[in-house]
This record gives sequence, C-alpha cells and structure tokens, in this order.
Amino acid sequence: MPEYDIALELARLHILSGADFVRQLKMLTGLYIFKPVENEKDIFVAESSHKEDMPSLLDAARKAVAHGNKVYILPNPKGIRTADFIFENKGVYKMYDLKTIQGKASVMNRLYESVGQTTHVLLNMATDYRAISLAGSIKKYFEINPNAMEVLVFKGNKSILLKRTSVESRDFFKTFVKRYNK
Repeated sequence: MPEYDIALELARLHILSGADFVRQLKMLTGLYIFKPVENEKDIFVAESSHKEDMPSLLDAARKAVAHGNKVYILPNPKGIRTADFIFENKGVYKMYDLKTIQGKASVMNRLYESVGQTTHVLLNMATDYRAISLAGSIKKYFEINPNAMEVLVFKGNKSILLKRTSVESRDFFKTFVKRYNK
C-alpha cells in the first residue's frame, strides 16, 4: 500500500474541481487512516481527527447515517483548512464542513467560518432557532460566497438540503419555513 501525506492530499482538494475533486474524495475514503468507529455503523474516523470536537462530530455523523450516508470524519492537520466530513451515498461523494448551532444568533457567523473550506456546509441545529432568521442567514451566505453549492440542515431527525438554485428562488423563505417547522 503506498504511503500518502494526508495533509498534502487534503490540501489538494482546494485546487481540484469537478471529477478530479470527486476522485480525490473517493481516494481519501479508501486510505488506511480511516478506521470504523466502535459500535457505529457506517462511520469511519481518521487517526488524527479533531478529538475535542468528537461528540458533536459523532452526533452529526449518526444523523447523516440515518439519512443513508456512509460518513468519514476527516483529520485536521495543522496549517490546512479542512472540512469535517466526506459523505458517500450510493456512489456520490460530498465534503461537508460541520457547524453545530447552539446559540440564538450564531448561524451567520458559523456559516462565514466555512467560506474557503468547502462548498458544502452542514448545519446541525442543537437549539431552537427561528426558521425565518435561519433562512435569512442561509440566503446571505449564498450571496457572500459565490462558491457555495449546498447547505444541509439537520433539525432533530429531519434533513433539509438547500442548493443555490432553491435559495435563489422567489418562494425560498415560504418553502423553507414550512419545511423547517413541519
């Protein structure tokens, strides 16, 4: 098995796009650094993952698995901005940066932190949050980040996937509030 410099391989994700980016994600998930998490189905963790964030990472990973994903928790090498997860679902690979929302007005700040890390953000809602305020923050995030592609919202057992086109639609606020409050 060839040796990989995981920091270098993660850094390459910042310069790759399209099929090359997806091939890199797929290659990363096949590396020896990922081990199954004990007593967890379809969750794998890299040897040097964010130990202090593990409870929130596992909480979000369990929700992602419940929605059909295989989850790889990425390492966090020094000096490289990386996302937290690679999700694989029926051969489709995506990389997400986790933002666990615990404060009443923290969504925009947390979304802003993701700019430059990945084009996909996962908001794991750990607090009650007004749907209209959340929708406004998500819309603003897409406006300030031209590279943003998706925001995935986990609220309890619910999963709401928001793509740029849906956020830019005229009835976004009404549709989102209805789905979020359902």
